[in-house]
Amino acid sequence: MLNRRTFLQSSAAGLMASAMGTRMGFAKVPGNNRFVFVFLRGGLDGLHALAPFADPRYRQLRQTLALDASQVTSLDGYFGLHSAMAGLVPMFQAQELLFVPAASTRYRSRSHFDGQNLLENGSGRPYGAQDGWLNRAIMGLNDGDRRLGLALGPTVPLILQGAAEIQTYANSPLPEVDDDFLTRLSLMYRQDPLFAQALRDAQASPNPDMSDMREESPLARQEFAVSARVAADLLSQESGPRIAAMEMLGWDTHINQPGRLNRLLGDLAQGLIALRDGLGSAWGQTVVVVASEFGRTAAENSNRGTDHGTGGLAMLAGGAVAGGRIAGDWPGLSSRALFEGRDLAPLNDCESLFKSVLISHLGLDPGYVERNVFPDSRTSEPMQGLLRS
Repeated sequence: MLNRRTFLQSSAAGLMASAMGTRMGFAKVPGNNRFVFVFLRGGLDGLHALAPFADPRYRQLRQTLALDASQVTSLDGYFGLHSAMAGLVPMFQAQELLFVPAASTRYRSRSHFDGQNLLENGSGRPYGAQDGWLNRAIMGLNDGDRRLGLALGPTVPLILQGAAEIQTYANSPLPEVDDDFLTRLSLMYRQDPLFAQALRDAQASPNPDMSDMREESPLARQEFAVSARVAADLLSQESGPRIAAMEMLGWDTHINQPGRLNRLLGDLAQGLIALRDGLGSAWGQTVVVVASEFGRTAAENSNRGTDHGTGGLAMLAGGAVAGGRIAGDWPGLSSRALFEGRDLAPLNDCESLFKSVLISHLGLDPGYVERNVFPDSRTSEPMQGLLRS
């Protein structure tokens, strides 16, 4: 029988090299302002990262997963930042970090593939465009100039695909495996009996959440922070790029969520700190947006995890951010407030957030944004007050 280790070292090795890992794309734009987009693929549980720990309803919904005051750093007496992200507290106190809970795109059907595609293509519909909204934004910033320099990653993520030419770089040729990736493999190769059996054998071995595999690869644990330092080095150069897109995988936490998210949130925090430190003085002209395709259920499931949801969490970091606060509207956790009786209600539009950064920070023409970057989104007005004047 193939165990996880044998499976990963044999039949899936070549696929993982091309399909996983921290990927980054870069482009050069006019001016000195920098923009970094970090995509958390899999559906971040915003109620675990930014816990409404003072809400009694939170404990009712999550009898084993709810964080208490000892597991968070209180930000305002109601919301607390997960202890794995405690390194970001000085950034929050310096008013260079803010959180937008209950954040979501217009997508409501809870499919990873469709939700990620909609977020990246910017059309408001899954597969509604063949290119990415950030690529279209770059074209507008460069007045049609297609000579757009450098990118990092084995493949260009959809958000940066399009007419603007993007090169790629990958930090790790064989990154760690997660449940989200195994699910994708099972869908891709379900008609192949040999491969399907190998995958079933791997998944049937002990510790199905794969967290043990991450412990065996300390270099993989540092991958996002290493990639962030590379990004910061390039973005900080006077003649370097000004826009970067990065992504982290593994946020689909149906099973044994606490251990997996402890590590992932810690890795994310280290990466954001690496960006700040590596950018140096350029940090003051930088906005970093962190988002996921959707959030997760308000209540925990029977496997100490959470399932696909709707309202999630977005974060903004950088010296150009008017931080030190929780932004946007908060729906609460009452049964009446939950979306479809199960999810955090999506009150804060990610497209509004993206528009604010593109227009107010990068100087993109508002008309171009409405026509070309996010078509059919006039009801999503740019979110106000996110950036320093």
